[in-house]
Amino acid sequence: MKINQENKINILLGVFVASLIAANLLGSKITEIFGVRTSVGIFALPIAFLITDIVAEVYGKKKAQSFVITAFVANILVLLLTILAVKLPAHSVFEHGEAYNAIFSNSVRIILASMTAFLISQFHDIWAFHFWKSKTKSKYLWLRNNLSTVVSQFIDTTIFMFIAFYNVSPKFTVAFIFSLIFPYWILKVAFAIIDTPFVYLGVRLVKGNKSDVDTKQ
Repeated sequence: MKINQENKINILLGVFVASLIAANLLGSKITEIFGVRTSVGIFALPIAFLITDIVAEVYGKKKAQSFVITAFVANILVLLLTILAVKLPAHSVFEHGEAYNAIFSNSVRIILASMTAFLISQFHDIWAFHFWKSKTKSKYLWLRNNLSTVVSQFIDTTIFMFIAFYNVSPKFTVAFIFSLIFPYWILKVAFAIIDTPFVYLGVRLVKGNKSDVDTKQ
């Protein structure tokens, strides 16, 4: 079965929105990867940056920006529904009301932090991707993918960490948060480098018949 360009865009958008919602809802859990304390949301966020780079490369800046706006609106809805779910009293048959509220109350701050960081970093990523695309005359996809993502991930990590964790307890000072930011960011950079082949694969799969693709920037 041949998948046309409209279906490809819809699939990419669905995966993009799902990755952001997953990162927000699951992000309050901390794990450890190679000695670095990190949110489990780190597995979802690289997918979002991967997709915006694919969309920006194939369909142009405006389409990538529309993905960001759509995901942002979807996350506002998730945030509002999460707040409502936490505020509503639990029925007596539901035995885990306190645990539910504890988990999803944390998610409210995490979602706010993630949404703010996401919006700023994603718009920077799209801008930087096209800046380097112009400078390299549309060559070296691997270079512009990594240059845009590395800086954008630092922006994302810094904004997220400060909004999500600053002053949640006395030890979460500016210095302590930066001590968390740098290893977390380096881990994200490693993920960005690893996903480079998938950018090429995604662009190749999405382009298909080049004549079907709207490449307006």
